Amino acid sequence: MKDFFNAIQDLFVDFLFAPFDALRALELENWWSANLISWMFIIICIVAMVYWMLQLKEHSKNNEEDKSVTSHSYL
Repeated sequence: MKDFFNAIQDLFVDFLFAPFDALRALELENWWSANLISWMFIIICIVAMVYWMLQLKEHSKNNEEDKSVTSHSYL
């Protein structure tokens, strides 16, 4: 059973965490390069949020939203 858990440890430490080790080594050389992936995710989220807000504004302007109060009986 000990070999099984050692195999799991080897899998994670030697293979699956290798990209994180590379990023950790890269951070010592250049902070901007190490955080490039994070910046890309932030930009993608900002673009998606702006798109979503523009879509909501368009649907609100066209009065396509059902604003009736019949969804909950206690209202």
